[in-house]
Amino acid sequence: MSLQSMTGFARHLRNSAGVQISWEIKSVNGKGLDVRFRLPAGLETIEQKARALFSQHFKRGNFQAAVTVDRSAGVAKAIINEPLLKELAAIAARLREDYGLAASTPEGLMALRGVLEAPQETPNPEEQRKIEEAVLAVLDETMVQLVHNRQAEGKALGEILTVQIAAIEMLVEQARLDPSRSFDAIRSRLAAQVSLLLDAAPALDESRLYMEAAFLATKADIQEELDRLEMHISAARDLLKQGNGVGRKLDFLTQEFNREANTLCSKANAASITSIGLDLKAVVDQLREQIQNLE
Repeated sequence: MSLQSMTGFARHLRNSAGVQISWEIKSVNGKGLDVRFRLPAGLETIEQKARALFSQHFKRGNFQAAVTVDRSAGVAKAIINEPLLKELAAIAARLREDYGLAASTPEGLMALRGVLEAPQETPNPEEQRKIEEAVLAVLDETMVQLVHNRQAEGKALGEILTVQIAAIEMLVEQARLDPSRSFDAIRSRLAAQVSLLLDAAPALDESRLYMEAAFLATKADIQEELDRLEMHISAARDLLKQGNGVGRKLDFLTQEFNREANTLCSKANAASITSIGLDLKAVVDQLREQIQNLE
């Protein structure tokens, strides 16, 4: 399944069941699935079924869904108030005769209020059932369109995430190959630390100092953090391949990325490692910001 962004928009219109139905859906990111409807009077009964449709198509996101139903779009005849029309025609004829006014036209008389009315028929139960079914069918079609739009945005988002994960991998490799982690660099650093301590307190046992310094150097080693970061990189790529519905898992994974980056910075015993750690934290923050929009 394809990745889906949680932001999207869709509008769909169709004539069905003698009416014109138009749905409009907007979606933004959210921790769960939250749908708010704007339904016209008489269609409140479809809300439960409409929510069930959203659950079939989407896992996360905040949605606003509005429908309009135009009953005048069906086949119906206009209603002419003929008694009123006759009365107005008689009045117009009398005014023309008494005052010499211009002759009235049919169009003018028809435009007068109350002469021509649009039919306002209340559907019977069977017609109402068909309208409700049609409204839900058009909603489903609109959701399919919204899924397509969110997948298109999700594809672009996936490309961004792929680049950011590659940047994290590059920084991890830089830290792994950093000269400060070489055997010679570590030995030189230990020797310098022991020499400083011996100069400060000559009576201290040199072999014991080397043991303590080696122990501290081992605690400061970032090998475990680098290994875990590589595991997280692999897991992130696997989730991206899985596609739809992995946004929450990726969000949890970025927390693990951030935890390892923080530990790496705190254990760093060289300015170069600290710099890499800070760059790593920046990329992880960017990664998490993008993942917030992923379903």
